[in-house]
Amino acid sequence: MLITAFKQEPDLYRMDNIPFWFNLPPTLKNFEILFYQTNYGAWIVNTMTISAWVALITLLTAVPAGYALARLRLPGAENIGITIFLTYLVPAIILFLPLSRVIATLGLQDSWWALVVVYPTFTVPFCTWLMMGFFKTVPMEMEEAARVDGCGQLGALVRVVLPVSLPGVLTSVIFAFTLSMQDFLYGLAFVSPGDQKPVPVGVPTELIRGDVFFWGSLMGAALLVGLPVAILYNFFLDRFIQGITGGVVK
Repeated sequence: MLITAFKQEPDLYRMDNIPFWFNLPPTLKNFEILFYQTNYGAWIVNTMTISAWVALITLLTAVPAGYALARLRLPGAENIGITIFLTYLVPAIILFLPLSRVIATLGLQDSWWALVVVYPTFTVPFCTWLMMGFFKTVPMEMEEAARVDGCGQLGALVRVVLPVSLPGVLTSVIFAFTLSMQDFLYGLAFVSPGDQKPVPVGVPTELIRGDVFFWGSLMGAALLVGLPVAILYNFFLDRFIQGITGGVVK
Protein backbone atom coordinates (compact mmCIF):
# COMPACT_ATOMS: atom_id res chain seq x y z
CA MET A 1 0.00 0.00 0.00
CA LEU A 2 2.74 2.46 0.99
CA ILE A 3 4.83 1.78 -2.11
CA THR A 4 1.89 1.74 -4.52
CA ALA A 5 0.67 5.11 -3.22
CA PHE A 6 3.88 6.74 -4.47
CA LYS A 7 4.32 4.78 -7.71
CA GLN A 8 3.95 6.24 -11.17
CA GLU A 9 1.17 4.72 -13.26
CA PRO A 10 3.49 3.06 -15.85
CA ASP A 11 5.35 1.42 -12.97
CA LEU A 12 2.15 -0.35 -11.92
CA TYR A 13 1.39 -2.02 -15.24
CA ARG A 14 4.77 -3.27 -16.44
CA MET A 15 4.79 -7.01 -15.87
CA ASP A 16 8.58 -7.25 -15.66
CA ASN A 17 8.83 -4.63 -12.88
CA ILE A 18 9.48 -5.54 -9.26
CA PRO A 19 6.09 -4.95 -7.55
CA PHE A 20 7.54 -4.33 -4.08
CA TRP A 21 9.88 -1.49 -4.98
CA PHE A 22 10.13 1.62 -7.14
CA ASN A 23 11.23 0.92 -10.70
CA LEU A 24 10.59 4.56 -11.60
CA PRO A 25 11.11 7.61 -9.34
CA PRO A 26 8.39 8.06 -6.67
CA THR A 27 5.68 10.63 -7.37
CA LEU A 28 3.10 12.66 -5.47
CA LYS A 29 0.71 12.77 -8.41
CA ASN A 30 -1.58 10.19 -6.81
CA PHE A 31 -2.10 12.46 -3.82
CA GLU A 32 -2.62 15.47 -6.08
CA ILE A 33 -5.44 13.57 -7.80
CA LEU A 34 -6.82 12.65 -4.40
CA PHE A 35 -6.94 16.17 -2.98
CA TYR A 36 -7.47 18.30 -6.08
CA GLN A 37 -9.73 16.15 -8.26
CA THR A 38 -11.95 14.63 -5.56
CA ASN A 39 -13.56 15.78 -2.30
CA TYR A 40 -11.17 13.67 -0.22
CA GLY A 41 -10.56 16.46 2.29
CA ALA A 42 -14.30 16.77 2.90
CA TRP A 43 -14.61 12.98 3.14
CA ILE A 44 -12.00 12.86 5.90
CA VAL A 45 -13.74 15.63 7.84
CA ASN A 46 -17.10 13.87 7.41
CA THR A 47 -15.66 10.53 8.52
CA MET A 48 -13.94 11.95 11.61
CA THR A 49 -17.04 13.96 12.58
CA ILE A 50 -19.38 10.99 12.15
CA SER A 51 -17.06 8.71 14.11
CA ALA A 52 -16.66 11.24 16.92
CA TRP A 53 -20.42 11.71 17.26
CA VAL A 54 -21.05 7.96 17.21
CA ALA A 55 -18.35 7.33 19.82
CA LEU A 56 -19.82 10.05 22.06
CA ILE A 57 -23.39 8.76 21.71
CA THR A 58 -22.22 5.20 22.33
CA LEU A 59 -20.30 6.19 25.44
CA LEU A 60 -23.14 8.27 26.89
CA THR A 61 -25.55 5.38 26.32
CA ALA A 62 -23.53 2.23 26.94
CA VAL A 63 -21.81 3.31 30.17
CA PRO A 64 -24.97 4.09 32.21
CA ALA A 65 -26.85 1.17 30.65
CA GLY A 66 -24.02 -1.27 31.41
CA TYR A 67 -23.69 0.08 34.94
CA ALA A 68 -27.42 -0.22 35.57
CA LEU A 69 -27.49 -3.83 34.37
CA ALA A 70 -24.41 -4.73 36.40
CA ARG A 71 -25.11 -2.95 39.67
CA LEU A 72 -28.75 -1.99 40.20
CA ARG A 73 -30.10 -5.53 40.73
CA LEU A 74 -32.77 -5.11 38.08
CA PRO A 75 -35.12 -8.09 37.58
CA GLY A 76 -33.83 -10.19 34.68
CA ALA A 77 -30.77 -7.97 34.23
CA GLU A 78 -28.63 -10.87 32.99
CA ASN A 79 -31.19 -11.86 30.37
CA ILE A 80 -31.60 -8.24 29.32
CA GLY A 81 -27.84 -8.00 28.84
CA ILE A 82 -27.79 -11.13 26.68
CA THR A 83 -30.73 -9.84 24.64
CA ILE A 84 -28.97 -6.52 24.07
CA PHE A 85 -25.87 -8.35 22.84
CA LEU A 86 -27.94 -10.57 20.54
CA THR A 87 -29.30 -7.47 18.80
CA TYR A 88 -25.70 -6.71 17.80
CA LEU A 89 -25.57 -10.06 15.98
CA VAL A 90 -28.52 -9.18 13.73
CA PRO A 91 -27.15 -8.78 10.17
CA ALA A 92 -27.03 -5.15 9.10
CA ILE A 93 -28.83 -5.87 5.82
CA ILE A 94 -31.95 -7.00 7.72
CA LEU A 95 -32.27 -3.57 9.36
CA PHE A 96 -31.84 -1.67 6.12
CA LEU A 97 -35.55 -1.14 5.31
CA PRO A 98 -36.73 -0.08 8.80
CA LEU A 99 -33.75 2.23 9.21
CA SER A 100 -34.45 3.73 5.79
CA ARG A 101 -37.95 4.53 6.98
CA VAL A 102 -36.58 6.17 10.12
CA ILE A 103 -34.11 8.28 8.14
CA ALA A 104 -36.83 9.37 5.71
CA THR A 105 -39.13 10.33 8.58
CA LEU A 106 -36.38 12.42 10.17
CA GLY A 107 -35.60 14.08 6.84
CA LEU A 108 -31.92 13.14 6.96
CA GLN A 109 -31.56 11.64 3.48
CA ASP A 110 -28.34 12.56 1.68
CA SER A 111 -26.77 13.89 4.86
CA TRP A 112 -24.03 12.35 6.97
CA TRP A 113 -26.25 12.98 10.00
CA ALA A 114 -28.18 9.92 8.83
CA LEU A 115 -25.13 7.82 9.65
CA VAL A 116 -24.85 9.41 13.10
CA VAL A 117 -28.37 8.11 13.75
CA VAL A 118 -27.80 4.66 12.23
CA TYR A 119 -24.38 3.58 13.52
CA PRO A 120 -25.19 3.68 17.26
CA THR A 121 -27.76 0.93 16.63
CA PHE A 122 -24.74 -1.33 16.04
CA THR A 123 -22.25 0.07 18.54
CA VAL A 124 -24.47 0.59 21.60
CA PRO A 125 -25.58 -3.07 22.06
CA PHE A 126 -22.05 -4.49 21.95
CA CYS A 127 -20.54 -1.73 24.11
CA THR A 128 -23.36 -2.02 26.66
CA TRP A 129 -22.72 -5.75 26.99
CA LEU A 130 -18.97 -5.12 27.18
CA MET A 131 -19.29 -2.45 29.88
CA MET A 132 -21.76 -4.56 31.85
CA GLY A 133 -19.20 -7.37 32.04
CA PHE A 134 -16.44 -4.92 32.90
CA PHE A 135 -18.38 -3.22 35.70
CA LYS A 136 -18.99 -6.63 37.27
CA THR A 137 -15.25 -7.00 37.79
CA VAL A 138 -15.11 -3.84 39.93
CA PRO A 139 -15.37 -4.84 43.63
CA MET A 140 -18.49 -3.59 45.37
CA GLU A 141 -16.35 -2.65 48.36
CA MET A 142 -14.86 0.23 46.36
CA GLU A 143 -18.30 1.73 45.74
CA GLU A 144 -19.35 1.15 49.33
CA ALA A 145 -16.25 2.97 50.55
CA ALA A 146 -17.06 5.87 48.23
CA ARG A 147 -20.59 6.07 49.61
CA VAL A 148 -19.27 6.07 53.16
CA ASP A 149 -17.21 9.10 52.14
CA GLY A 150 -20.38 10.86 50.97
CA CYS A 151 -20.66 9.93 47.29
CA GLY A 152 -24.03 9.07 45.84
CA GLN A 153 -24.68 6.48 43.14
CA LEU A 154 -23.63 8.85 40.36
CA GLY A 155 -20.65 10.15 42.29
CA ALA A 156 -19.38 6.63 42.94
CA LEU A 157 -19.73 5.83 39.24
CA VAL A 158 -17.87 8.94 38.07
CA ARG A 159 -15.16 9.11 40.75
CA VAL A 160 -14.48 5.44 41.47
CA VAL A 161 -15.93 2.99 38.95
CA LEU A 162 -15.12 4.80 35.69
CA PRO A 163 -11.42 5.44 36.49
CA VAL A 164 -10.99 1.75 37.34
CA SER A 165 -12.92 0.78 34.20
CA LEU A 166 -10.89 3.02 31.88
CA PRO A 167 -9.68 0.10 29.67
CA GLY A 168 -13.29 -0.86 29.01
CA VAL A 169 -14.26 2.73 28.24
CA LEU A 170 -11.33 3.13 25.83
CA THR A 171 -12.24 -0.16 24.17
CA SER A 172 -15.81 1.02 23.63
CA VAL A 173 -14.64 4.34 22.18
CA ILE A 174 -12.14 2.70 19.82
CA PHE A 175 -14.68 0.08 18.74
CA ALA A 176 -17.39 2.66 18.01
CA PHE A 177 -14.96 5.02 16.28
CA THR A 178 -13.39 2.42 13.99
CA LEU A 179 -16.69 0.71 13.14
CA SER A 180 -18.05 4.06 11.99
CA MET A 181 -14.93 4.66 9.91
CA GLN A 182 -15.14 1.38 8.00
CA ASP A 183 -18.83 0.94 7.19
CA PHE A 184 -19.71 1.00 3.50
CA LEU A 185 -23.28 -0.29 3.14
CA TYR A 186 -25.23 2.39 4.98
CA GLY A 187 -22.99 5.20 3.82
CA LEU A 188 -23.61 4.19 0.22
CA ALA A 189 -27.36 3.82 0.77
CA PHE A 190 -28.05 7.00 2.73
CA VAL A 191 -25.49 9.53 1.44
CA SER A 192 -25.29 10.52 -2.24
CA PRO A 193 -23.86 14.09 -2.50
CA GLY A 194 -20.12 14.06 -3.10
CA ASP A 195 -19.33 16.52 -0.32
CA GLN A 196 -21.35 14.53 2.25
CA LYS A 197 -19.77 11.12 1.72
CA PRO A 198 -17.47 9.44 4.26
CA VAL A 199 -14.15 7.99 3.11
CA PRO A 200 -15.31 4.33 2.75
CA VAL A 201 -17.98 5.47 0.27
CA GLY A 202 -16.23 8.32 -1.50
CA VAL A 203 -13.00 6.48 -2.29
CA PRO A 204 -14.43 3.49 -4.23
CA THR A 205 -17.24 5.45 -5.90
CA GLU A 206 -15.01 8.29 -7.12
CA LEU A 207 -11.70 6.51 -7.76
CA ILE A 208 -13.13 3.48 -9.54
CA ARG A 209 -14.73 4.73 -12.74
CA GLY A 210 -16.09 1.88 -14.78
CA ASP A 211 -13.14 -0.40 -15.50
CA VAL A 212 -10.59 2.31 -14.68
CA PHE A 213 -8.95 1.93 -11.28
CA PHE A 214 -6.84 4.77 -9.90
CA TRP A 215 -4.67 2.36 -7.93
CA GLY A 216 -2.15 4.88 -6.68
CA SER A 217 -4.82 7.23 -5.37
CA LEU A 218 -6.81 4.33 -3.92
CA MET A 219 -3.78 3.16 -1.96
CA GLY A 220 -2.96 6.71 -0.91
CA ALA A 221 -6.50 7.26 0.38
CA ALA A 222 -6.43 4.00 2.33
CA LEU A 223 -2.99 4.81 3.72
CA LEU A 224 -3.92 8.27 4.99
CA VAL A 225 -6.95 6.91 6.85
CA GLY A 226 -5.58 3.55 7.95
CA LEU A 227 -2.22 4.72 9.30
CA PRO A 228 -3.61 6.89 12.15
CA VAL A 229 -5.96 4.08 13.18
CA ALA A 230 -3.10 1.57 13.20
CA ILE A 231 -1.02 3.94 15.35
CA LEU A 232 -3.98 4.44 17.69
CA TYR A 233 -4.49 0.71 18.12
CA ASN A 234 -0.77 0.18 18.69
CA PHE A 235 -0.62 2.96 21.27
CA PHE A 236 -3.61 1.64 23.25
CA LEU A 237 -3.04 -2.06 22.45
CA ASP A 238 -2.53 -3.20 26.04
CA ARG A 239 -5.57 -1.35 27.32
CA PHE A 240 -7.64 -2.51 24.34
CA ILE A 241 -6.84 -6.18 25.02
CA GLN A 242 -7.41 -5.65 28.73
CA GLY A 243 -10.78 -4.05 28.01
CA ILE A 244 -11.93 -6.82 25.65
CA THR A 245 -10.87 -9.66 27.95
CA GLY A 246 -12.11 -7.91 31.08
CA GLY A 247 -15.50 -7.20 29.53
CA VAL A 248 -16.27 -10.54 27.94
CA VAL A 249 -15.07 -12.90 30.67
CA LYS A 250 -17.93 -12.03 32.97
